[in-house]
Amino acid sequence: MNLWNETKSVPISKTMVWEAYKKVKANKGSAGVDQISMEEFDADRSKHLYKLWNRMASGSYFPPPVKEVEIAKKDGKTRLLGIPTIADRIGQMVIKDYLEPRFEKIFSNNSYGYRPKRSAHQALAAVRENCRLTNWVLDLDIKGFFDNIDHGKLLIALEKHVSENWCLFYIKRWLNVPVLKQSGKLVEKQGKGTPQGGVISPLLANLFLHYAIDKWLELKLKAVSFVRYADDAILHCKSKAHAEWLLENLRERLKACGLELHPEKTKLVYCRDYRRQGDHPVVKFDFLGYSFQPRTTKSPKTGKLFLGYDCAISISSKRRIADKMEELDIVGLTYKSIVGVAQFLNPFIRGWVNYFGKFRRHELNPIFQLLRKRIVRWARKRYKRYKTSVNRAYKWFETVRKQFPSLFYHWQIGLCG
Repeated sequence: MNLWNETKSVPISKTMVWEAYKKVKANKGSAGVDQISMEEFDADRSKHLYKLWNRMASGSYFPPPVKEVEIAKKDGKTRLLGIPTIADRIGQMVIKDYLEPRFEKIFSNNSYGYRPKRSAHQALAAVRENCRLTNWVLDLDIKGFFDNIDHGKLLIALEKHVSENWCLFYIKRWLNVPVLKQSGKLVEKQGKGTPQGGVISPLLANLFLHYAIDKWLELKLKAVSFVRYADDAILHCKSKAHAEWLLENLRERLKACGLELHPEKTKLVYCRDYRRQGDHPVVKFDFLGYSFQPRTTKSPKTGKLFLGYDCAISISSKRRIADKMEELDIVGLTYKSIVGVAQFLNPFIRGWVNYFGKFRRHELNPIFQLLRKRIVRWARKRYKRYKTSVNRAYKWFETVRKQFPSLFYHWQIGLCG
């Protein structure tokens, strides 16, 4: 493939499309409004990719509507996602890959979400350190952020860094693409919003919040340390008065940017521990699936216990894992032996441990005690000799653990269950 095709009006190469395709395929995902799955796309891949490249490189590509789907939120409500077609996701990836390196040069070190070589664990570690150094946290929640991004303000930010008209007109088309609702109704955008589910949306969101929050804080309020992961932000303040003043100023700042703080979810939190004994009703906040709160901690030097302020897997995250176990129907698995059960479950267990076991891993033990109950119930259903005796089934489980200590992933690293 030639890197550039001089006959086209837009400098998008076949190589750029191919590289974007590989990333979209690796990310998986469902079909859009055209109902073409990744398997169907791959069956006629050359035709689909050539058609996309030809249209994008000539400036004649217009994205189809995005398909609206509902996903469950941790608070029991639902979030609406806009799912582009596979071809459109590839097109968005082409522009994202082209623009991301230049945006990375300007983005704040305090921003961690949806950025290369940055992770949720890095953001959590930064918040942990900041909580040790400052007494107060301002836990920000922006109400309906992705639905309320102002297109006009976003384009001002884009034009500051993007001189290529072909990039800008494609981004404008994606911003204005209508949404096909579940009812079948086609809804046009009203000058704001970018679909959650779009490949380029996180990059555009980061650019918007770079100017709405990050740059504003770094220029105006240098004394405030903060961590932002997409539209979730944690700000650290020395005093309650400072935090209250900051909250009012942030509320005005976001209002000027067309955004609003969620009145119930935005809160002031006091980082109470053995040093900080002040009285404040709120001493806990959740961030990226972890809860930060006062916790009994053992001193690495003396071995004595003291009240620290730290993070561990949140109650809502534990609940989601329990729900996932229910969905997996562990008791009803049809494997002939415990080995098959372990092979089936280990990818899930590894994912839970690798993410939620980064800090205070022992807090995962109740999850794996629940898993043990499910596996014992599986054994009682599978083997006649355990149907009438729960104790015998648990003894069998302990024998398996002693004989095969690396069978389940969490056994390998010393977790209970």
